[in-house]
Amino acid sequence: MLLFSHGNGWSLDGYAPLTAYWASQGFVVVQPTHLDSRRHGIGLDDDRFGSIWIRRHDDLTQILDQLDSIEAAVPGLAGRIDKNTVVAAGHSWGAQTVQMLLGARTIEADGSLGADYLDERVSAGVLLAATGVGGEQLHPFAQANFPFMSPSFAQLRTPILVVAGDHDQSPLSLRGPDWFTDAFHQSPGATDLLTLFGAEHSLGGIPGYEVAETTDENPERVAVIARLTAAYLRAAATGDSSVWQRARASFAATGTTVGRIDSV
Repeated sequence: MLLFSHGNGWSLDGYAPLTAYWASQGFVVVQPTHLDSRRHGIGLDDDRFGSIWIRRHDDLTQILDQLDSIEAAVPGLAGRIDKNTVVAAGHSWGAQTVQMLLGARTIEADGSLGADYLDERVSAGVLLAATGVGGEQLHPFAQANFPFMSPSFAQLRTPILVVAGDHDQSPLSLRGPDWFTDAFHQSPGATDLLTLFGAEHSLGGIPGYEVAETTDENPERVAVIARLTAAYLRAAATGDSSVWQRARASFAATGTTVGRIDSV
């Protein structure tokens, strides 16, 4: 089973270029709609906004707690969910949500570590455009409004693939696109970094083509992301590392104009 956490403002209706492909490869993909979805109309002035980052995590754990109900509610799904093999992926704020499940912590204002939200039911993950370290590297607006954006990746020991665009310049950070590679460089569990050439925050259109956030539409890039992430998660789910090794070798041989993979 594959849990997917959407980026800020999106919903279960987004990210079809990825989720449809993952489903075609045999994954049961579950997409919650988090409280920050545009359909709920919650802004910074809403009292609930400050706790959304925790509620997002709770959405994912509640799915894992209720897999029997989900299986029973969807026609044709009975017997098709491997409840003992769960992987996860997320984009942007969704990547931050997923990394909490995988062991990343937050750094509090006094420098101490925040609560541990690790869920050992999730065996591996993909972080798409995951924001980097916080503190003085954040724009003052982000420092004031997004306390969860000061992660400690040192506790993230679950295997992860980090995906970043080398043209992803966030207004929330004072750094450049390398900010989105921090999870790879600082997480003990990180095994691979897929850097996509020319990619901005939508990574070529993973939320969907022809949407406002897709300022760098590139179907080839999105197809590469879909196939490589599926291979990585399948290898993690099955324990067959050769699946990822073959995909990585094929990309190295044919995909050099799209991006590169760095591994540890």
